[in-house]
Amino acid sequence: MVNVSENITRVLERIAAAARRSGRRPEDITLVAVTKTVPVERIREAVACGLKDLGENRVQELLSKQPHIEGVNWHLIGHLQRNKVRQVWDRVCLIHSVDSLELAREINKRATAAGRRVDILLEVNIAGEESKFGLVPDAVIPLVREIAGWPGLHICGLMTVAPLVADPEEVRPVFLRLAALRREVEALRLPGVDMAYLSMGMTNDFEVAIEAGANMVRIGSAIFGSRDYQTKVEVH
Repeated sequence: MVNVSENITRVLERIAAAARRSGRRPEDITLVAVTKTVPVERIREAVACGLKDLGENRVQELLSKQPHIEGVNWHLIGHLQRNKVRQVWDRVCLIHSVDSLELAREINKRATAAGRRVDILLEVNIAGEESKFGLVPDAVIPLVREIAGWPGLHICGLMTVAPLVADPEEVRPVFLRLAALRREVEALRLPGVDMAYLSMGMTNDFEVAIEAGANMVRIGSAIFGSRDYQTKVEVH
């Protein structure tokens, strides 16, 4: 049986140690608990332990759980199709996965029409994996220049998903490259762009990501157990 409380304690201890190794405070790192396929009751356990940021990969799963869990910040961390923007743009605190001009335009259109501004991260496919979404690194600054100052968008930083490898040290260069790209974007000092967040690192590699500069990590299995053991989503 998975003990969510104990898992959270261990994860927070590891985050704190990695933060100190990188010369930062533990409270500088935001933990986003990834709740993909996790039943609502188990998510409530995590919230009761003090977790306030929850990340979902799929729009429909997020919308099905959201009414049953209060007092949290929802993040959309998975790929977002343009035709689903209308369902979710105003239901989350941060969209981590903006990876095209077309998607940015759709979010901006919806938000502007409502007199709102949406916080987004640009997803970057640093490693160039064909199986993953994200901008190629060379496309990031041109896109930022294009959409900076759009009234419905607030570009808050960058996100990446590193390759899954046995030794997390192998992906340290991926994280360092994203951190460097963040500094490049920040140096442009464009309107509507502040690069507050560097979202990178998951269960397998979050400590290395923090050491490389991450201040937001997305962790699921280390909290809720392997997805192989997750049950069908249940709402009570």
